[in-house]
Amino acid sequence: MERGGHNGEMSPQRRQGEAHAAAEWDLVCESNKLKEMAQSVYMAGTLVGGIVLGDLSDRFGRKPILSCSYLLLAASGSGAAFSPTLSTYMVLRFLCGASISGVTLSTVILNVEWMSIQMRAIMATAIGYFYSFGQFILPGLAYIIPQWRWLQLTVSAPFFAFFLLSWWVPESIRWMVLSGKTPKALKILQWVAALNGKKKEGEKIRPEELIHNLQKEISLANVKYSIVDLFRIPILCRVTFCLMLAWFSTGFAYYSLALSVGEFGFNLYLLQLVFGGVDIPAKFVSILSMTYLGRHITLATTLVLAGGSILALIFVPSDFLTLRTVLAVFGKGCLSSSFTCLFLYTSELYPTVLRQTGMGIGNVFSRIGSMTAPLVKITEELHPFAPNIIFGTATFLGGSAAFFLPETLNQPLPETIEDMKNWSRQKKEPRQEPEEEKTSQRIPLQTCRGDLGPS
Repeated sequence: MERGGHNGEMSPQRRQGEAHAAAEWDLVCESNKLKEMAQSVYMAGTLVGGIVLGDLSDRFGRKPILSCSYLLLAASGSGAAFSPTLSTYMVLRFLCGASISGVTLSTVILNVEWMSIQMRAIMATAIGYFYSFGQFILPGLAYIIPQWRWLQLTVSAPFFAFFLLSWWVPESIRWMVLSGKTPKALKILQWVAALNGKKKEGEKIRPEELIHNLQKEISLANVKYSIVDLFRIPILCRVTFCLMLAWFSTGFAYYSLALSVGEFGFNLYLLQLVFGGVDIPAKFVSILSMTYLGRHITLATTLVLAGGSILALIFVPSDFLTLRTVLAVFGKGCLSSSFTCLFLYTSELYPTVLRQTGMGIGNVFSRIGSMTAPLVKITEELHPFAPNIIFGTATFLGGSAAFFLPETLNQPLPETIEDMKNWSRQKKEPRQEPEEEKTSQRIPLQTCRGDLGPS
């Protein structure tokens, strides 16, 4: 069943669907392990999608990748409902995973590149809440629709409508100007201004203004960058390495808690609601922390607290089910906050020319963490505390890495690698924003400030 979350954890409807599929495709005895392979194939799809679609988005634009991802998700998800064989089902699940990465990455980047500095954290958290609402809806649908094929079709078909709606989502103005498409960027900017009741202000903007205010970025955009530059250029290498640790540890620990759900002795449907419900206060606290304390403090704190809750499970006897559940739910809430912060923080750290590529790398390491977690659970056969020690320690390391990242609170988005170098040089001094840089941050947004319906 389509999970559609940050990391594809095993939900009640997914377990139910696999049980029915196992009976239908005779996955018993030695073939029983093939059930778990379907989940691994899905995770592999999200990994590949993060790499490929992230790079394509920086090359061809955010909107085309978003629309194509929605169409691929709708087609592959609906097709999975009619799969005649397990192999066909796995191929379609792989495509579902890849398309989920494309949707997630493009949505986050469009939000960051359209929103004003003050609105980024609010909108990033609002988007995260829709994921939480999905966690509430899916258990109910799984209870009402017990047949896995009908459930798969029910959750996949609506994406055809999202594909059509995505054509009304405006392309990133920053990306279009830096790609030499200033006339189209101006038309989109005026269209959005009209939708927000500021048609006259939009008509006053001229192509020359956009070009003038982004002249430095346009001249540097002629230099083509690739994924190799994330590791070749020192400042990018440091940021990428720290973010890889943070993304990996978040996905790693999150999935470890998902794998342990069956150990708490409660109804899986009820636990799914509780796990979804904790996201509401967790995301609210994270937006306050990101807005007033900063991104890297929020990221480090949530990961350290999550690691502490996982390690605390070592000292709680197995018959204390309620306390163990409380610790797991608290850890899951911290990791949910970490995911929310990471999506925003990562997109703010990378320059426009490499933003989606950097997001794709982060997404990949989150998936690697999710895929590695089941292997670590096997160490429980060697020692019952081994998995929690590994999960907790890795999460602490991810939180520690966040302290080596530059703060992005109230900073304009970096357009070039030179902007990132300036952050490093000036981190001990109050940032003095050149008037030209302020204007470049403001011009594409001034006609649609505050509330951007299309985004």
